[in-house]
Amino acid sequence: MSLHLKRSKGFKVRLFFFILSLLAILNIDHLGRLIYPFPYRETVMEYAAGRGLDPYLVAAVIKTESNFNPRATSRRGARGLMQVMPETGTWAAKKMGLSCYHPDLLYDPEFNIRIGTWYLADLYRTFDRDTILALAAYNGGQGNVQKWLEQQHWTGEKSKLDQIPFAETREFVRKVLWNYQVYRYLYGR
Repeated sequence: MSLHLKRSKGFKVRLFFFILSLLAILNIDHLGRLIYPFPYRETVMEYAAGRGLDPYLVAAVIKTESNFNPRATSRRGARGLMQVMPETGTWAAKKMGLSCYHPDLLYDPEFNIRIGTWYLADLYRTFDRDTILALAAYNGGQGNVQKWLEQQHWTGEKSKLDQIPFAETREFVRKVLWNYQVYRYLYGR
């Protein structure tokens, strides 16, 4: 193969990758929305607004918990989009004055978002609207977070997430915060 053909082929490969990169940059929103879809957006917007929550944070919780699968069930038994435990659902439904509660309703997207956003908003109030503490409590339990803070296992600061005693909760908070930034970027404009 001649030197001219090799250079020509190399140029074509570089040009191909340049064009591909340019297309990726120009279509970042489109590609991002394929990777980070936002189904049930109207329901999330409605219940988040009614509870004083950022809808993109709720979307990030759903993405992290179930990847928007309404039939998701965890090993521990959490159900639906926001991975609500049946016991938490029973407690929240009672506090909300819902008499029609049954754990299978947690597989219904609207009902799950209704219960999950109420619970997240309750944690926000409990932890003085501190996103980090509310998210840690959503995953690790309110009592655990309060104990970690009281016993100084964790300062509660975002910069000190490594102090959270539960690895699952540490990773949950990190993933939700990442997903939150992505959802705000893709859908918040």
